[in-house]
Amino acid sequence: MRSHYCGDLRKEHIGEDITLTGWIHRRRDHGGVIFLDLRDREGLTQVVFDPDREESFALADSCRNEFVVEIKGTVRNRPEGTVNSEMPTGEIEVLGKEMVILNKSETPPFQLDEHQQVGEDVRLRNRFIDLRRPEMQEKLRFRSKVSNSIRNFLDDNGFLDIETPILNRATPEGARDYLVPSRVHEGHFFALPQSPQLFKQLLMVAGFDRYYQIAKCFRDEDLRADRQPEFTQIDIETSFMNEEEIMGITEKMIRKLFLELKGVELGEFPRMPYSEAMLRFGSDKPDLRFPMELVDVADLMAEIEFKVFAGPANDPKGRVAALKVPGGAKLTRKIIDEYTKFVGIYGAKGLAWIKVNELEKGAEGLQSPIVKFLGEEVAMAIMTRLGAENGDIIFFGADKEKVVSEALGALRIKVGEDLEMSEAEWAPLWVVDFPMFEETDKGGLTALHHPFTAPSCSPEALKESPLNALSRAYDMVLNGCELGGGSIRIHDQQMQSTVLEILGIDAEEADDKFGFLLDALKYGAPPHGGLAFGLDRLIMLMTGSDSIREVIAFPKTQSASCPLTEAPGEVSAAQLRELNIKLRKTP
Repeated sequence: MRSHYCGDLRKEHIGEDITLTGWIHRRRDHGGVIFLDLRDREGLTQVVFDPDREESFALADSCRNEFVVEIKGTVRNRPEGTVNSEMPTGEIEVLGKEMVILNKSETPPFQLDEHQQVGEDVRLRNRFIDLRRPEMQEKLRFRSKVSNSIRNFLDDNGFLDIETPILNRATPEGARDYLVPSRVHEGHFFALPQSPQLFKQLLMVAGFDRYYQIAKCFRDEDLRADRQPEFTQIDIETSFMNEEEIMGITEKMIRKLFLELKGVELGEFPRMPYSEAMLRFGSDKPDLRFPMELVDVADLMAEIEFKVFAGPANDPKGRVAALKVPGGAKLTRKIIDEYTKFVGIYGAKGLAWIKVNELEKGAEGLQSPIVKFLGEEVAMAIMTRLGAENGDIIFFGADKEKVVSEALGALRIKVGEDLEMSEAEWAPLWVVDFPMFEETDKGGLTALHHPFTAPSCSPEALKESPLNALSRAYDMVLNGCELGGGSIRIHDQQMQSTVLEILGIDAEEADDKFGFLLDALKYGAPPHGGLAFGLDRLIMLMTGSDSIREVIAFPKTQSASCPLTEAPGEVSAAQLRELNIKLRKTP
């Protein structure tokens, strides 16, 4: 029906007779001349209807926003003084000659011709309207370009695009599975994949050497701005490559992607051990755009009488750390109180602080209710260690190590954003040398990544001291967000059995849940490893969006529901009977 997309017309098309199709974005009546801004996925074009063409003029006059039309006309220069330099098509317009209304539209629930503050619930309930907005279309077009660029890179580097099953067996990977009842196997359930992890390892055992897939994954977990119950993963696995080689090729892919689509050269990614990231930034995904760091001061606090600091300072599992905010003395008490509430989210019981007003006066030049408990010597030793200067503020955390690291680490980011302290637009890095295991609240052990990650030691050393073992895992981090995580996998059956044993998974349970993988490891499994990127999160960052819901065509809400289709929904009693399921209502 069309000869051109609206957004493709330029000065070189002047004089051509063309046919356009699309939606009326805006209608204006100026002195008896009708102007229609016609919109399609490529952009906008201004179409002009003069009254001397009575039939087409009358149709144009009857049009309203979001009518779907076909227009035939001639491309011409815009009159002098009316060029719109902010539009790609702003130098030209189309003189409309013929018009067909293909479909009328009721008044949409919100207007698309200007920016409006519309609630997300309204937008998601009318997502087919929301997706007509040029900014939403641009984000999904960008998403398509990202996927295409990644596919081309991986294809060019010898990776094979192989699909893995959606209906799987439930496995413990740290989040709840979405279960699918089987009609033909009464009382049995499939699980939707949290990742293609086991199958991509089996592909390595099968000898495919380099695999990738842009895969749908599912996790029934509590949601945040960067989480969805169903999400898209760039899944990569390769044989006969060590961690440096895997990090090298995937870093090259991301650097090429940013250069190609954003015109940004990210440079070589630095590497940082997990222990250093936690010590300096309180996070395993540090945002290096902000210059502030956490500094331990427990040794300075160990002998003071102030139990709030001395207690954690003398606790082997405690931490006392300080965060210096340059120029932060200007923060008001109201803002400090808000920060105190903020760190409470992470378990902190309070937020001690010192404003550095006149350092040359010693403790007298420090403003804080805690200085009197520290004493002159300790207070000035803290100032020296942190390199404090007049006008700074210093925040303190004193509690269990996990609480202090998470609270001050999150505060560091919040303060950095609030005070606009970013020193770079993009700050990538690799975090490496993760612990193999971490303690659970109940005193057991859980894998920090997943139970198929290879440790950096022998099975014997792993058994002897599991909490001291490091894994061969690596995470790519960008601006404080984990873009992707991966590891060298266990390819030896003895090592895999040892890891499962340490996790409290006995031989019977291991055989029940992972028997097919353990069996495969008996038959010449090659050394292999991989990495998975969150595609939604990557595009969220690249487009500057606040949430991954902004870059997914039909996302779920934070309550894991779909306002558009009203999913999840009830099913009929007949369907439940066919599946041999009986519902039990929660009292």
